[in-house]
Amino acid sequence: MRKYLLAATAFALATPAWADEARPLTDEERAQALQELQDLSARMKALEDRLGVTPPPAVQVTPAAPRPPKDHNLELYGFIQLDAIQDFKRVNPDWDATLRPSRIPTEKGEFGGNGQSIFSVRQSRLGAKATGMLWGKPYEAKFEFDLFGTGVDAGQTTFRPRHFYFKWGPFLAGQTNTLWMDGDIFPNVVDYWGPAGMVFVRTPQLRWTFLDSDGWQAAVALEHPSDDIDPGNIRLIDENIAANIQANEELPDLTAAIRYGGDWGHVRLGGILRKVGYDTKGTDGNEPDGHKTGWGLNLTGAANLGMFTPRLGVVYGRGIATYMNDGGMDLAPAIDTFRDGNQIVIVPKAEAVKLFGLSAYVDVNWTKNWTSALGYSFDKVDNTNFQDGSAFHKGEYASANLLYARDNLLAGLEFLWGKRTDNDGETGTDTRMQASFKWSFSSKNIWDLIE
Repeated sequence: MRKYLLAATAFALATPAWADEARPLTDEERAQALQELQDLSARMKALEDRLGVTPPPAVQVTPAAPRPPKDHNLELYGFIQLDAIQDFKRVNPDWDATLRPSRIPTEKGEFGGNGQSIFSVRQSRLGAKATGMLWGKPYEAKFEFDLFGTGVDAGQTTFRPRHFYFKWGPFLAGQTNTLWMDGDIFPNVVDYWGPAGMVFVRTPQLRWTFLDSDGWQAAVALEHPSDDIDPGNIRLIDENIAANIQANEELPDLTAAIRYGGDWGHVRLGGILRKVGYDTKGTDGNEPDGHKTGWGLNLTGAANLGMFTPRLGVVYGRGIATYMNDGGMDLAPAIDTFRDGNQIVIVPKAEAVKLFGLSAYVDVNWTKNWTSALGYSFDKVDNTNFQDGSAFHKGEYASANLLYARDNLLAGLEFLWGKRTDNDGETGTDTRMQASFKWSFSSKNIWDLIE
């Protein structure tokens, strides 16, 4: 009540000044008005004391505390992509949405007549990524999938996990690109699978990055083993063994890499050491069995040369085909022969197959929005002397494109050529044209949107 009386009094005292804008209050009148207001306030307090009325406490306004720094970010991202492909020949129909040389037939008409039109949305992708600080170290967690079915789902448009990992400080656990792979040499192509002659696989792993400073990075990892065994001509010795021989993956693969880079580009050397084993189902002691040592080196690099960015990779080793982007085998049978009197004795054995791969591409930035990528890649295995004639020997891949990108949109046209060569020299080729349209999206930091 008191505040209303005081407000009314102040209003009454000020009314003459409002009524007569031409004559403002003099200093004497202003002082008299303030004195009357103070006297009125004193009389009101005395009246409240006599009536036992306690005035309400003054409202304390606490300034807002400064917002703490953000320690966590969550982003939802991905893209929708349509690939319109005109294949002038034909590949294995389970793989017609991309060009893999190993899926090109070397027997005419194996998959039907030439010429196929393919529309695919399998490259479309969705992912969630969380980053921030946890117990004083940066963390990153990612889950990402596309729709490109492989393995038992080959040929289907279905969910396929790509990345599923957690990284905290120098440690990483989960599925992501093998440490042996250099993703920075993958060219700006719109074909899904890409160059055949480079290391490219995503695998479950445990990784430790023990050096990351001044442009240097070095890491080691234990990775899930996956061996590709070619029974070759073992069926000529024993069909039961040939039908039941299988990979025996007793130990994880050991990978390591060291990288040096800057604004100029980077160079990287990766290595792998693995036990490539085999045994036979349903036999006494699961024999024949055994293993061979697989190893490999992967030297890669890229350079920023203004409008040109060349990307080069060279890989060589034994028993490493599982890690290649396309083609080959890790283990295959071989035979030693010797004469025992009048008889020729054949002694079968297993070999970790030699493989050499090359990928050479250049990305060209014509303008801010127009780009191209063109290049050539191949991988070649040194087949053993007891592999079948139809076994993969060499895969070649070449492409050139013209792409336009603006804001979240990308559209472009790509021409592709591939060739497969078998162990017996038979060949098959494929030529295709692909038009792609992609719209990318990102939520940015979701926590900013819900505050």
